[in-house]
Parts: sequence; structure tokens; C-alpha cells
Amino acid sequence: MAVNNENLLRLLDPDHPAEVRCAAALVLGELGGRDGGVGKALGACLQDDNPAVRRQAIQTVGKLRVETVLPVLLERIRTGGEEAELAARAAARLGARGTRGLQDLMPAVAPGLRRYIAAALAGGGTASSNAAVTGVLLDSDPKVVEAAVTSLIAEIPSLTGAQRRARADQLLAVAKDRKTPHPPATVAAVVRLLAALEDPRAEEVLWEHVSPAHPPEVRSAALAALGKWATSPTKDHLQRLFSSAADADFRVAAPALVLLRRVPADAKSQPYWLNMLRAHDVGVRQLALEKIGDRDSAEVAAALLEQLDHAVPDLREAALARLTRTAKGREALTDALLESESPDRAWNLARAQATFAKDFPKGWREKVFATAADYVEAADRRADALLFLLREADAADLHDRLEERAVALRKKKAYPTALLYLRLLARDPAIGFATRLELASCGLKVSAKDLAREARTTDPCLANFANLIQQDDEELLRQLGKMKWLDAEDLYYLGFHFAEHEGRAKKFAGEVLHLVVKRSARSKLAQAAKSKLRGAGLD
Repeated sequence: MAVNNENLLRLLDPDHPAEVRCAAALVLGELGGRDGGVGKALGACLQDDNPAVRRQAIQTVGKLRVETVLPVLLERIRTGGEEAELAARAAARLGARGTRGLQDLMPAVAPGLRRYIAAALAGGGTASSNAAVTGVLLDSDPKVVEAAVTSLIAEIPSLTGAQRRARADQLLAVAKDRKTPHPPATVAAVVRLLAALEDPRAEEVLWEHVSPAHPPEVRSAALAALGKWATSPTKDHLQRLFSSAADADFRVAAPALVLLRRVPADAKSQPYWLNMLRAHDVGVRQLALEKIGDRDSAEVAAALLEQLDHAVPDLREAALARLTRTAKGREALTDALLESESPDRAWNLARAQATFAKDFPKGWREKVFATAADYVEAADRRADALLFLLREADAADLHDRLEERAVALRKKKAYPTALLYLRLLARDPAIGFATRLELASCGLKVSAKDLAREARTTDPCLANFANLIQQDDEELLRQLGKMKWLDAEDLYYLGFHFAEHEGRAKKFAGEVLHLVVKRSARSKLAQAAKSKLRGAGLD
């Protein structure tokens, strides 16, 4: 071995090419010889003009633990550059002297170099560097802490069982230390490391760090770490999970959401899931929707109804679909529609239900129509939204309801109110003769019956009668003969107007005026009718 070392040492001579010197330094590290000649030769290589040779020499002195070169390594760290990180790693492997040297150097160098030192101490693998880990994790610079964590996590797979337990003991001591306030970066780092070590003792510590008393980065790390253990959470654990999922900070809500996907939605947890439907994060609401959205209960329906005002279309549509599938959901939708405080709100709810309205039971239509009727008679614009929805549900049914309401009111002599419903029916150009006659006749009852030509030309009821005459004047006369609720004054006004027309309209007027004479032979109106007949040449 000595001969081999001597041969290798000669190959480190500057007279040899850089590739040869690098190879010789590498092999020396693998052989493990540490006699004085090796340390001295490698120390000289640290000052070599070739960067590749210097870098290999740094790695080799660290592997061989050549303590005599520690001052050179520390100076190399202080000056920075490409070799600073390698020098820090090498120094960390030099035992207690190397650890102490790195610790003394930490306060004196730039932040970027401090991160190299932290990572080196965390991955040093010596008893002294392991003891220094806690101090590095307590550093006030989050980047220094992160560098140490990254190095420690990379080292974990190579640890023995005893080493893992010892490292967990260190971390648990920091986590359970309630007397000393630690920076959030430190606590989050401890949580991550405990999770990586998979020590069973860490579970309760992790649950404790989920509580809102801790900063978001700590809670996030604890929730992410609990994935290995949160298979059967206790009631207290569930409360913390749901509280975290409802948190406005996405860093906390996201990992909690992952854990909650495993939690069954039983009767005991329903109140928590209901609260999730009011969470800040859309993903949390969508999960709650999946868990309890199909339950037929008033509480669930009320929570789902709130989603209809959310800005995210997918959430609104999913909530609406579930509301329409349950009895309580339909009740909630209907109540919200009927209690809308404005026409805009009523329209939003009506449009939201339009696609599903055909599937709603008949009793629902009766309830909605009753409110729509109140709005119609109060000239409330919310009526339009309700009527739109009823039309979408069953247009024929709505037509029948409007017509029945109009006829019932007309029979009670509430002609102005009946006219409101008849005008709604008249929006449909396909309405039949009978409905148009009701519209014209009720209009006739409420008409001022001003015989002046200017007034008659703008009277809508006369325009409606003109259309009926063109449609079927004979049927119109037959119906008028049966309509006892039209009195002589109404008929006189009608006959008087059309007597001034020609053709079918004038003939119709003659029949109507004769009807006036027949119904009130000795009245002044009868005399006026006879006079109009003579004047129009209809006698």
C-alpha cells in the first residue's frame, strides 16, 4: 500500500498533466491512506493552478479527514466562489475541529456562504456535526434553515435505526420546547424532518402543529406530513382538519383537503361538511359538495343555495343540479325565488331553474303561480321572472291557469284585474278566438266609452273587436248574444263605433245596435240605438 501511495503521490507532482493529478487525488481518497506525506501532498494540491485539481483535492481531504488543511478550507469558504461549497462539506467531515471552525465562521460570512455551511454541517455525518444540527435549524435566516433541511432529508435513507431515533429525539425536543419561541422556518423544518424520519412518536406533535395557533407555513408542513398517519383521525383531529380546510390561506387548505378526501361523510361529520360549503377555497366547497350534496335535508339545501351566488360557474352548476334532485332542494329553490328581494334576483333564480323546471311536481307550479298572481295584481316586476319559469315548466299549463284566473275575476266583475291576465295571454299571437273575445270584452267593460272620434280611435278594446270581426263576425255576434254580463251601454258603444265603418264591420254594428234595442226597448239607449241605425242606414 505504501508503494502505491508513493507512486500516487508522485503523480500529484505539477509536472504531470491535470487529468493525471485529478485521477491520483481521487484514487488516494478511495484507498484511504492518511500518512503525513498524503496530507502534505494534498494540501499542496489545494493551491494548484488548475481548478479541477483543487476541487478534487478538496473532496479527497474531506474524505480522508485531513485536519491539517482545515485553515485552508475555512479560508476557501470565506472567499466564496465555486469551491466554497465543496470546502464547507470537506470541513464538516473533519470532526470536532471542523464543526467548530464552521460554526465560528457562520456569523462572519455572507448569507449565501452561510447556506453552504448549514448544508455541510447537516450532512457532515460526524458526531460533532450531528450535535450542531439543532443550532443550524434554529438560525434566523430561513434560507440557511432550508439548506440544512435539504441536506438532512437527503441523508436520512443512509441512517441506521439508532441514528434515526437519535435524530428524532433532537427534533422532538425542539418541537416540544414551549418555553423558547422558534422562528416559523425552524418549526416547519422540524415538522418536515420528523415526517421524513417516519418516527411514530411524531404523529401527535404533528397534529398539535396543525392548530391555528401556528403560522401557515408550519400548519402546511404538518398537514402534508400527516398523510402517513391520518387514516383514523379522532374527533379533535377532525376539528383541526376541517378548520384547516376552511382556512383562507391556500397553503393550509390544500393539504387539509387531501386528507379530508379520506374522511367519510357520516351523520356526525355533516355539520363540519356544511361549514366547508362556506369555505374560502373553491376546491374545499367542491369536495363538500361531493360528500353531502345529494342529501335531502333542509340544512344541506340551504348551504347549496348559497353556492348559486358564487363566481365560479362549475360550482354554481353542480350545486343547482343537486338542489333540483331532492325535495328539500326544490323547496329551497322555490322559497328563495318567491322571497327574492328584487326583480334581478328573481330572474337569476328563475333562469337557474329553467332547465330543470319540467321535472318539478305539479304542486310546485301551484305555489309559484299563486305568488306570481300576487305580483301581477300588484304591478310588481318580479312577476315576469316567475311567469317565465312557469312557461318553461309547462307553457300549456300556464296558459290554462292565466285564463282560469281571468275568467274567475271577470265573473266577480273584477274587470280591471281580469284584464291584467288577459293581456299576459295576448302576448302569445297564437291565442284562440275565445281568449281574444274575453280580452276585448273586459276591455270594453273598463273603457271610458267616450263617443268622441279621437277617443275611439285610441281605445284598445275597439281595436280588438275589429280583429275579431275580421276573423269571424258571425261567431262574434253569436257569442255577444250569450254574454249577458255585457250591458246595453257596452253594446251601444260598440255598435256606435262600427256603424261608421263599411262592409262587414258596419253590418256587425247594425246587429249589435238591434241587440241594444232588444235588451232595453224603452230606455234612452234604445232610442239612441234606433237613431244611430237610421243615421247609418241600418234600420
